[in-house]
Amino acid sequence: MDLGIEGKVAMVAAASQGLGFAIAQALAAEGARVSIAARQPETIGAAAARIAQLTGAQVMSSVADVASAAAIEAWHSATVERFGGVDLLVTNSGGPPAGPASGFDDAAWRNAFELLLMSAVRTVRTVLPSMEARGGGSILMLTSSSVKNPIPNLGLSNVLRPAVSALVKTLADEFAPRKIRVNQLVPGRISTERLTYLDNANAKRAGITLEEQRKRSTGAIPLGRYGEPAEFARAAAFLLSDAAAYITGATLQVDGGAIRSVG
Repeated sequence: MDLGIEGKVAMVAAASQGLGFAIAQALAAEGARVSIAARQPETIGAAAARIAQLTGAQVMSSVADVASAAAIEAWHSATVERFGGVDLLVTNSGGPPAGPASGFDDAAWRNAFELLLMSAVRTVRTVLPSMEARGGGSILMLTSSSVKNPIPNLGLSNVLRPAVSALVKTLADEFAPRKIRVNQLVPGRISTERLTYLDNANAKRAGITLEEQRKRSTGAIPLGRYGEPAEFARAAAFLLSDAAAYITGATLQVDGGAIRSVG
């Protein structure tokens, strides 16, 4: 299947590792020109070089903290200067600290709000004029299975990520006349550095070993294993692509069947 991505310009946030990196690599492999960003200059530069080496695509990197409006604007400006505009956007960020909702102070809640929700709002707002000028585009927001089922010990994520889901549905309606699609991709337990952090936190909280915690987690997944970043990235590439031209306002779960809710 030709996804229709070749030659398009994609911005992928938080792409130095994990899901963001995997998506950027998948898009580059399909022939997109990719602009990636993350907070650490050494890791994002190395990620861009690695993707270019693996795919032969044009890849640029920017140092940007997506919790900062100024950083987002600088990243977008650099992308437009290099590639001429933006067709595809992936909003993404690191996750907030683990812990119960009752255990965080106001500063932690504000930081999580900026990181999870406002980063998506600001990135879309910044990129929108470029997409409109190019006749349309596709936006994909990465969230978490916590938008479907609250996850124990992830109070900040459980409360704030569903707001991003609501943003997806709202923007899908607003942007459809402008030929811009907006969708949400929900990861289950995908083997990334973030998942290792969460497994360690949950193992410590339960007083068990990391291996025991992982056995518990995989036991609750119908497919019986964690997902691979490349599996998640292929779903992302599809939703961003012309092959999904009649899909907007949708939520796709990549979770091995772990989420049990019907809706």
